[in-house]
Amino acid sequence: MSLRRDPFFGLPAFLAAAAAGSFTAAAARLGVSPAAVSQAVKSLEEKLGTPLFIRTTRRVGLTEAGAALLARTAPAAAEIIAAVEDVASVHEPSGLLRLTVPRMAVPLVMEPVVPALRREYPRVAVEVAVEDATIDLSARSFDAGIRIGEYVERDMVAVRLSRDITWAVVASPAYLAARGRPEAPQDLAGHEAIRYRFPNSGALYRWEFERDGRSFSVDPPGSLIVNDGALLVSWARAGLGLAYVADIAVEAELRAGQLIRVLEQFLPTTPGLFLYFPRRAQAQPKLRAFIDLARQVLRAGR
Repeated sequence: MSLRRDPFFGLPAFLAAAAAGSFTAAAARLGVSPAAVSQAVKSLEEKLGTPLFIRTTRRVGLTEAGAALLARTAPAAAEIIAAVEDVASVHEPSGLLRLTVPRMAVPLVMEPVVPALRREYPRVAVEVAVEDATIDLSARSFDAGIRIGEYVERDMVAVRLSRDITWAVVASPAYLAARGRPEAPQDLAGHEAIRYRFPNSGALYRWEFERDGRSFSVDPPGSLIVNDGALLVSWARAGLGLAYVADIAVEAELRAGQLIRVLEQFLPTTPGLFLYFPRRAQAQPKLRAFIDLARQVLRAGR
């Protein structure tokens, strides 16, 4: 390719070497070998028909022609670099990312992912509303939400964040020692259940089970009712009754022996946690950054 057709040939190497005063330092700055810098500068000199550098064993200095070329090209190069950085910054993740998440997702997703997002993309601000109710994203101006898969509307884009959920009936060792262990769902009639009330509908959650491929639900007795999953788990840990929870929400308590699973053979498995958002929102750099980091961080934590 002729110099006329490629007026920038060799200029990056020339400018880097002129700024650093060394082909070796210029090579490190450009991420190439010193030989590549030397060859690029030599080719430029040959095309211009004049030496640009005075070479010594320790350092390279500019010739008169090299100094003149540097004076004319350095400001233009700075303008080009600034223009490229300005265009890139338009697409750099920035702005306020508003998320609605259930309390279950706070330790599982928010706690590990948001610090990583802030480190990687400091121009992205984050607002998280913790609520278990089903939310209209557009009406509340949220960019995205996190919910259990079965509660995500079909017209939303859904990105998986967790494995599938196996539901669990759990109680503290003290509760089971005092009240006995239920062996079948019908045994719940003689136990104390901690009930969950849906924030939207106000209905009490009926505990769901499976037997011989058939699904059925039970409305267990209980004198404690709550619409907060964290408080429900806390009460179960305190020995106040049986709780029906997602297994991923009580992994730490199960490992520590603070809670014990019962009725395992009757519990269903359903889709896990998903990030969901309208299709038109997926091109936002701030949302794409969150999705990519969430996948990376959560995969590493498994």
